Amino acid sequence: MKLILAPMQGLTDVYMRDLLTRIAGPDGYDWCVSEFMRVTDRLLPARTIYHLCPELLTGSRTAAGTPVHVQLLGSEPSVLAENAARVAELGAAGIDLNFGCPAKTVNFHRGGAILLEEPETVHAIVAAVRRAVPAEIPVSAKMRLGVNDRSRMLENAQGIEDAGASWLTVHGRTKMDGYRPPAYWDAIGEIRQAVRLNVIANGDIIGEAEAEACRQQSGCADLMLGRGAVTRPDLVCRLKGIELMLDWPRLLELQLEFLGQMRLASEHPVLPDGVSKWTEGGAVGRYKQWLGMLTLGYAEAVPLFDRVKRVKGLEEIRGILQAEIQNSQASGL
Repeated sequence: MKLILAPMQGLTDVYMRDLLTRIAGPDGYDWCVSEFMRVTDRLLPARTIYHLCPELLTGSRTAAGTPVHVQLLGSEPSVLAENAARVAELGAAGIDLNFGCPAKTVNFHRGGAILLEEPETVHAIVAAVRRAVPAEIPVSAKMRLGVNDRSRMLENAQGIEDAGASWLTVHGRTKMDGYRPPAYWDAIGEIRQAVRLNVIANGDIIGEAEAEACRQQSGCADLMLGRGAVTRPDLVCRLKGIELMLDWPRLLELQLEFLGQMRLASEHPVLPDGVSKWTEGGAVGRYKQWLGMLTLGYAEAVPLFDRVKRVKGLEEIRGILQAEIQNSQASGL
C-alpha cells in the first residue's frame, strides 16, 4: 500500500510537508505533492517555482527524504508543457496535473475541476506534458468525479490514461459536491475498473476504519491522505503499522517547533533570491489554521485553540505553548 500526502492549497506548504513527513519518517509517506503552481500564458521564472516548492533545492525531497512531486494547474497544453519541462529541469521527482480544484476563482479562469467538462482539453494537457517531460519522470493527474455530475467521469479517466499518464488520483466527489460528506469511494471503483493504469483513492480518509472502507469500496490499493493527515499527523504511521507514540505532549513540542520555523521564515530569507515566505501575521494565521484542524483529532487541542485564537503575536503564542509543555511535563511527574 502506497500512501501519499495530498496537495492542499494554503495548507500543505513546505513547512507542513516538512513537519508531516518528519513525523512519519522514511517509511511513512511514499511521496507528497506540492500546492499547485498556477500556469497562465507564460513560462514561470525559476524564482516563482522555487518559492512554491523549495524542496527542488534539496533534490526534490523533504528533510526526511520524502520525494516531492510538483503540481501544475492551467488550461493551455503548450504552456503547461513548457513549464513542466522547466520544473523537470530543476529536478522535480514527478509532475502532477490538477483537474480537481473546486475553487470558484480557479474554475472561473479555466483551471482545476471545471476542465472536466472538456475531456479533450484534459487529454491534450496530459499528452503535451508527457511529451515534454523526460520518460523517467512520472506524469500523473488528479481529478474529481466531474463538475455537476459524473456523466463524463469515465471519459476523462480514459483520456488521461490514453494520454500516457503514469497514474491517476481520484477525489471521490464532483466539483458541485465541494467537500460535503460523503466521498463516493464506490465511484472511484468504477473508474478503477475502466482503466488499466493505477488509480489512487482520495477523500474523507480520516482514520483506519475509513481507510479500510475506502480500499474495499474503491478496490484501490493506494490512498492519498488529505485533511486526515493534518488532523491526525500520525495517521500514516497507524495505517502502515509503524510504531509511534505521538501523544499530546509530543504534539505540543512539534507545534512549538513548527512555529519556530515559521518565525524564521518571517524574519529571514528562505531562498537564494532573498524572498521570504511569510509575514508574522501570516505565520500566526497558518498555525491557528492547523491548531483548529487538530481540534478534530485531539480533545486537548480545543482549550488551547480557545486560548490562542485571538492572540496576534507569534512570540505570545510561543509563550503559551511553552507553558503548556511545562504543565504537561509537571503533570507527568
